[in-house]
Amino acid sequence: MPNKTHEAVEKYVKINCDDMNLQMIPQWKLKIIQLYETSLVRHGIMVVGSAGCGKTTIFNILLKSLEAIPGNPEFKQKVLNPKAVTNAQLFGEQSASSGEWVPGILAEIWKKVNIRTNKFTTWIICDGPVDAIWIESMNTVLDDNRMLTLANAERIPMSDTTKMTFEVENLNNASPATVSRAGIIFVSPEDLSWRPLVDTWCDDREKEKQYANAEEKVWVREFVTKYMEKNKLFRTLKANYVYTMETPEVVRTTMLLNLIDASLQVFTMERKEIIDRKCYEMVFVYALAWSMGGLFETDERVKFHKEILEKSGAPLPTISAQKQLTEKETIFDYFLDPDTKQWALWQPEGWTAPKKIVFSQLLIPTSDSTRAEYIIDKISKLPLERNVKRGERGL
Repeated sequence: MPNKTHEAVEKYVKINCDDMNLQMIPQWKLKIIQLYETSLVRHGIMVVGSAGCGKTTIFNILLKSLEAIPGNPEFKQKVLNPKAVTNAQLFGEQSASSGEWVPGILAEIWKKVNIRTNKFTTWIICDGPVDAIWIESMNTVLDDNRMLTLANAERIPMSDTTKMTFEVENLNNASPATVSRAGIIFVSPEDLSWRPLVDTWCDDREKEKQYANAEEKVWVREFVTKYMEKNKLFRTLKANYVYTMETPEVVRTTMLLNLIDASLQVFTMERKEIIDRKCYEMVFVYALAWSMGGLFETDERVKFHKEILEKSGAPLPTISAQKQLTEKETIFDYFLDPDTKQWALWQPEGWTAPKKIVFSQLLIPTSDSTRAEYIIDKISKLPLERNVKRGERGL
């Protein structure tokens, strides 16, 4: 059966995606429509998916689109992380010293948004893990009672202008009673995948003229094809490499783009310098190595250097066979010197012992600490808000 069309919603979804420079991926757009359809029949909704699959943006786009439709009221979001506070701070508790009732954060939000005279629609979004400690208290909200019941016997009804939504990674700790009361939309990592992040990043830099070369967009797409798509990089890494900590593909891609951005700032922001294709490829390879292999142990880094980068024809530093064998020297031991635009070996700063030594406060520079501090320093200089319109926060 063909999917039902919602012309007005779909029209403004496209307008908002274009305005925010987002890629219109059919599978991901379908999740926005599914969230809208679920909101028509449910007052409790859960959007489930791994980090980076676009859950927050799905909410943002839908609410902006609904608000833009002529005749619709204003739509507001109230976002909180229930696991950032205790259960008592969330719902309220009776003070042990005074015996007075101390209202909780969610309870106070609930009272304000459920005033019958409100002329706007509010979506309360609980953006955090679901567990039995706090979610069971929401069962009377999610079922047909639509009532928040507090420990002081106060009962606050839910108005027709409020939606209770949850943005979670999984429902492992949610009981069947809770899950059965809510509408569930599952967002798979494959619905968005990692490639749209690259395309939007390139479009952003081109639009804001922050590029290191006018051909940057062409080069990035060429390098992505060369090093990531032709190698089936993520599949290869998952099958043949061991990470000290697993991270989603989208997170590693975001780190790749952040490292490229941070490494180019010395040219684009400080020196106002246009770099050539060779230098740009070296920046890309450096960022690729650390974003995809930064969580590898030494042996895995050696394998990544030889099997991924060397076989792809990357412009790598010249390392003798003896150093590769005895010292296991790889690209991870080098950085791109912005002055010479050539690979340079990490060298820790000279260290002089202080007159008074406090062992617990000693920090002796090593190659590992030097390169870690370098990357942290570069990343910390990126703006906290990557895109004002999209409201992308953090790194």
